[in-house]
Amino acid sequence: MGALHPFEQALTLLLAFGPFVVLGVVIWRRRREEDDSAVPDEDHVSSDATSPVVDPERREPLS
Repeated sequence: MGALHPFEQALTLLLAFGPFVVLGVVIWRRRREEDDSAVPDEDHVSSDATSPVVDPERREPLS
């Protein structure tokens, strides 16, 4: 049969490894979407307007 032409080599590699690349991209995107949905947005977090702002290093209210 002889050697494959360059486009045939590319097509063979695409058919051999393409599905795994697509699967990896799908898994990566789904995990990223799940991570984004697990973290609450700042808009949805209710804040108590009466609580003082506290400096996290000194643990005392800011004045």
